[in-house]
Amino acid sequence: MRDHPLHHRKSIRLRGYDYSQAGLYFITICAHERLPLFGEVIDAKMRLNDAGQIAYDEWGKTAKMRDAIQLHAFVVMPNHTHGIVEIKHRDALQASGALGVDDGRVQRASTVGDVLRGYKSAVTKRINQLHNITTGNRIWQRNYHEHIIRNEEAYLKIADYIQTNPQRWGDDVYYV
Repeated sequence: MRDHPLHHRKSIRLRGYDYSQAGLYFITICAHERLPLFGEVIDAKMRLNDAGQIAYDEWGKTAKMRDAIQLHAFVVMPNHTHGIVEIKHRDALQASGALGVDDGRVQRASTVGDVLRGYKSAVTKRINQLHNITTGNRIWQRNYHEHIIRNEEAYLKIADYIQTNPQRWGDDVYYV
């Protein structure tokens, strides 16, 4: 009997890379089955529905909950989100007191995976509450896409891509 193919999926992460190290990461998270759960693009502007507003609001809350990150450009599209997450340098966090013990809670540097698990979980919980669903409603596709931003030129191109994504919606790879 063969094992289920999902148990042998190839990792999309860069082998051996430490995703808790300081740096900038371009993130794309897709809605389950790429369904347009978050609103629609009208006249090249994203119009968020209630679920889209939740996805937008929770992104902002993510940075408030984690001293180890800073959020940059972000957009919610009908069936996905794009954002740039910065993991701050550990030495700077230690110097500021963000690592160590704070109010009895141990603070630690975040990984990209930590940040996105928390975000996806919070959005799912709030959307399910909105629709009075207690469990089982899938909002997100499994996993996420990430790209390590290696220099300022790449950062500027990616930030522009994120900010102008609604204007190019008809040509977007995620367009439905």
